[in-house]
Amino acid sequence: MLHLRKTGLPIITQYYTPTGNHSAISLPKGPDMSFRLQPTPPARPNRCQLFGPGSRMALFEKMAASAADVINLDLEDSVAPSDKDTARANIIAATHEVDWNSKYLSVRINGLDTPYWYRDVVELLENASDRLDQIMIPKVGCAADVYAVDALVTAIEAAKGRSKPISFEVIIESAAGIAHVEEIAASSPRLQAMSLGAADFAASMGMQTTGIGGTQENYYMQHGEARHYSDPWHWAQTAIVAACRTHGVLPVDGPFGDFSDDEGFRAQARRSATLGMVGKWAIHPKQVALSNEVFTPSAEAVAEAREILAAMDEAKARGEGATVYKGRLVDIASIKQAEVIVRQSEMIAG
Repeated sequence: MLHLRKTGLPIITQYYTPTGNHSAISLPKGPDMSFRLQPTPPARPNRCQLFGPGSRMALFEKMAASAADVINLDLEDSVAPSDKDTARANIIAATHEVDWNSKYLSVRINGLDTPYWYRDVVELLENASDRLDQIMIPKVGCAADVYAVDALVTAIEAAKGRSKPISFEVIIESAAGIAHVEEIAASSPRLQAMSLGAADFAASMGMQTTGIGGTQENYYMQHGEARHYSDPWHWAQTAIVAACRTHGVLPVDGPFGDFSDDEGFRAQARRSATLGMVGKWAIHPKQVALSNEVFTPSAEAVAEAREILAAMDEAKARGEGATVYKGRLVDIASIKQAEVIVRQSEMIAG
């Protein structure tokens, strides 16, 4: 028996029997079907994720008072091995003692290639308050990595009677992660967001750069005397956005290392927003306002989107599927684009 299959096409099964060859055709099921509805991502603002080390309790109140939508308390890269236990205890205490207001509270655990991660999960889930919303899993390379954390979280939630399920965010920061990005995006119903971790990603890919995000000095095209700088992260971001949008996950841009370069941050964030990402990390408090500025639709953009929707309503009333708005054609696809902007604006305002 031979199966000949191409994604999205009928499956042809060729049977070889003593009486001759026989074929059967069956339609593909599940995600192969082109009319499968695209899941809706979580309806919560995620314009800026502010990071701070769990070992520095003095920062927690300031982070809670910031304008960031998401707070990421870190147990991984920003915490020295000798401080892991203390940082864990600090974060657990902060879930009970700090008023996080409406912030989405997330904790980045250590990677699954370390001896720390399981204690991070066990101690957080057994001792943190229900104010903890999310666990961020770094250096995810395949769906099995997410499954490992999910299995442990699920067991602890059942054992401790936790009524609020913990959500996940994963970080794509390796060649394996980007190669398996779609299976990772589909790996768990807990998964709400996915970020690109530029520094570790660059190292894993063997990229000749020490920059974290943004354009790179040697990544350019030459045209006569002019240099045109491309974005080396573009293809990875696009892959992440596509995987996330396919599976109802929020795509998020990662860090921009040079926090003295406001315009460089803005440029990177604007490219990310244009591609479909919903927000960006802040590794310095000054980046919070910049990220919120870029990922909040402007009043002008929202007004134009509403005008397009109104123009299309008038066209539909006339029995037309398209119309002209400010000298350009708008149609059914334009409605979808405009609705994205309006929904985002309403969600942030709410």
